[in-house]
Amino acid sequence: MSLRPVKRLIEAKPTIEGAGVHLRRAFGFGNTSDFDPFLLLDDFRNDIPAEYLKGFPWHPHRGIETVTYVLAGNVEHGDSMGNRGTIGAGDVQWMTAGSGIIHQEMPRGDEAGRMHGFQLWANLPSSLKMTTPRYQEVKSPDIPGITDDDGTFVRIVCGEFWGKKGPVDGIAAEPTYLDVSVPPGRRKTLPVETSRHAFAYIFAGSGKFCNASGPLAVPTESAEWWHSTAPLEAGNRSLILFDRGDEVTVEAGDDGIRFLLISGKPLEQPVAWYGPIVMNTQAELREAFDELEQGTFLKTGKQG
Repeated sequence: MSLRPVKRLIEAKPTIEGAGVHLRRAFGFGNTSDFDPFLLLDDFRNDIPAEYLKGFPWHPHRGIETVTYVLAGNVEHGDSMGNRGTIGAGDVQWMTAGSGIIHQEMPRGDEAGRMHGFQLWANLPSSLKMTTPRYQEVKSPDIPGITDDDGTFVRIVCGEFWGKKGPVDGIAAEPTYLDVSVPPGRRKTLPVETSRHAFAYIFAGSGKFCNASGPLAVPTESAEWWHSTAPLEAGNRSLILFDRGDEVTVEAGDDGIRFLLISGKPLEQPVAWYGPIVMNTQAELREAFDELEQGTFLKTGKQG
């Protein structure tokens, strides 16, 4: 087995999106080639309704897939194809924008005003940029979970893991999307297919991620010197980007650790990206925005 070295650690940065939603962006600024096929990860966690209730009013997407995973509160959504619905705590919605869709997402807090969820953008290959839009919406009870002998618990949103398969399928990047909880003090090794780009995003507790390439100036440590070093721990709202290998190892801190572990097959294609539209060339990007102005953007459903 080959342990994945830690490539770098990233602290999620505060940003404002939509009509004034305060969130943290783990990546999505500048060059995202190290995350290919993924483009962006937002952590929209807030206990102040005024900072999220204005939501994400009607806006277009083309050329990508968006994954919304809710932990607290709910998100009401609607789109140009006439779809309407709400996803709540533990639910996931996977939207393939394809050739184009106009939609809105409006967060609503729980009884205590808390709102927490994630949105991940996955790129589409050039052959599927103009595919027909579609949704996969999965309720919490339909997302399988596995508890290992040491108490580690994994929810499988997408992909195969420990002999079980997540309910979201038919995704171009063939991603694996896991919600992992490791109990306090436990050390856990998790498999990740070698050919994939992979990252972990911590959103509760803290932990030490073993690093196969020796000590780095980030909260990591060498597998060989696990007990002889005293690295800082990677904590809440930290993203660990891994290099190549086929497994990752984490040791949970005193309060345990909970993180997303996400991996996908790189597309290795050019990216032309502006706002909510991601194509392969600048000409395709200009065409998309021209179509928005001309009212010919949507190939399915009603124009906005």
